Amino acid sequence: MKQLAEGVHQLRGWPANAINVYLVEDVLIDAATRQGEKRIMRQIAGRKLNAHALTHAHPDHQGASHAICERLGIPLWCGQGDVPAMETPGGVRNSQAPGWLNWLQQRYWTGPPHPVARALVEGDEVAGFTVLESPGHSRGQVAYWRESDRVLILGDVLNNMNVMTGIPGLHEPPEIFTPDPARNRQSARRLAELRPSLTCFGHGAPLRDPGKLADFVASLPS
Repeated sequence: MKQLAEGVHQLRGWPANAINVYLVEDVLIDAATRQGEKRIMRQIAGRKLNAHALTHAHPDHQGASHAICERLGIPLWCGQGDVPAMETPGGVRNSQAPGWLNWLQQRYWTGPPHPVARALVEGDEVAGFTVLESPGHSRGQVAYWRESDRVLILGDVLNNMNVMTGIPGLHEPPEIFTPDPARNRQSARRLAELRPSLTCFGHGAPLRDPGKLADFVASLPS
């Protein structure tokens, strides 16, 4: 894994930066797809983890959550609005728009439901980061913000690659995966105003240019 900031590591994946998982101190942030269990467990072997937290309960973020929590005996945390999706059989599927892409994700990526031990809300603390509610891409998506060094983990509020082609660059998440694009843009504007020195995405390489992030967000439709 690669260290991005003090206590913040990005796990390796293939293709690189495609579906990101982060280790923040003793908390694992996101868990890729159902097929991600082995690569995640291999990279965190020998480390003491105390919790697993999600940015949001979509198939490419919660896929291995149940398996990892069971194997390590650690609690699962996620945004309050995503608790029903994470805990209910078929909940992840029901939170997504109909369509063949979402059907494929449900078929091959989605992990089983798992009890949520802690429903995260605005202002909660996770491994030295503050929880910021950032809905739109999912009902309960949250971001994690550390003001001391201005590090932001924002899930899929924005992507730093085209998730369909893999080409690098800032993008909004595709509307087929985003129930409320207008609300997601509101979340993006709020996070860009923080001027993060390091932004970590669910998809795409980390970004160390707050001006680039701000300019992209300013170009979005109102």
